[in-house]
Amino acid sequence: MSAFLPYLKLMRPHQWVKSGFVFVGLFFGHAWHDAHIVHMVLLSAAAFSLAASAIYIINDLADRERDREHPEKRLRPLAAGTVGVKQALVLAGVCALSALTLAWAASNSVLLVVCVYILLNVAYSMGLKRIALLDVFIISSGFMLRIVAGTVGVGIEPSHWLLLCSLLLTLFLGFAKRRAEVNVMAGRGGHHRQVLDDYDPVLLDSLITICATGTIVSYSLYTVSPETVAIHGTANLIYTVPFVIYGTFRYLFLLHRRARGGDPAATLLQDYHLLGTFSAWFVTVMVLLR
Repeated sequence: MSAFLPYLKLMRPHQWVKSGFVFVGLFFGHAWHDAHIVHMVLLSAAAFSLAASAIYIINDLADRERDREHPEKRLRPLAAGTVGVKQALVLAGVCALSALTLAWAASNSVLLVVCVYILLNVAYSMGLKRIALLDVFIISSGFMLRIVAGTVGVGIEPSHWLLLCSLLLTLFLGFAKRRAEVNVMAGRGGHHRQVLDDYDPVLLDSLITICATGTIVSYSLYTVSPETVAIHGTANLIYTVPFVIYGTFRYLFLLHRRARGGDPAATLLQDYHLLGTFSAWFVTVMVLLR
């Protein structure tokens, strides 16, 4: 069993939590009572999880030399040498093929979205990640494509407010990730990730502030929008805004005072405040939308 652990680690299963964005349309579109749509969304989420694993493996292959310069990433299987290049390529191929099969089983639209996701991220791994600002927008697009797969891909009309809020939230997480990397590398960022030479703390803090403010404002406006009230039959979603504000502030606290934020999925799963806030927000939303 221990022989398979490096391969499992290479797939980064904790990152599969990002596939939660696929379920946004299911919950806010009141579609959880439709068994067929639920089935398609589950297939879509599984497809994105495996597609993400394939991309992480490809990215680790491209970055294995630079990862050896990073105090934490040097422990990754490819950087540490516990998994060979050929084995990693085979695993990436199996994950990608399985993802495409699951996406096709969901719908042709989901298959198209997953293909776009894979191609875009391969381009990111092969060079686009070296272009400042564009690198974070590509990271954000991965989340947005998950939402598109879970809405348009399964026949649910997406809310423009939620798309806007999700875009700002994922940009916030992306720039916070870069800020955490700048903090960890302490002036040697370019040795690990070339694009970090084009970022500095002042720029990143400004971008993070803009995105955090936009996330809170757009979500708040969504909760009181006449369209939202009409669709959900309640004006009480505004009471979920404090959870969003606290979660955003907590993330900023972890970023600046606890040297966290380099891995959004791990940060969420390992911090009880964030996990509790998200759980409280989710339960409250489900109670209000039922």
